[in-house]
Amino acid sequence: MYALNFYSELYEDVLRKGRKSATIRLGDKSNKYSAGQIVWVTVGQRYGKRQKLFSAILDMVEVKLVADLTPRDISKENPEFRTKEDVLQILQRIYGAEVTLEDAVTIIYFSPVSEA
Repeated sequence: MYALNFYSELYEDVLRKGRKSATIRLGDKSNKYSAGQIVWVTVGQRYGKRQKLFSAILDMVEVKLVADLTPRDISKENPEFRTKEDVLQILQRIYGAEVTLEDAVTIIYFSPVSEA
């Protein structure tokens, strides 16, 4: 079982409210995630305690350059984001490294799975 982990202070609220349906990860993660895969969506610190919010199915996994992100990619990552600069800033904050328009990212679209 794989997990998509998110930092609670940044994403827990939008995940719980169903306002986030994609994640943009730095680098090519297509060898780890693929469409149709079931994952846990969790929140918590890296190497720390995490909480499972829900199970999800991966609808689509795409690798592209930051420069090629669409408005849809950006808004599904965060409904308050409008520009590629917004994405660059959050990726730099999360990864602690310089990120440019020429860096590859993986966009992972997901949908919650009801377990009721």
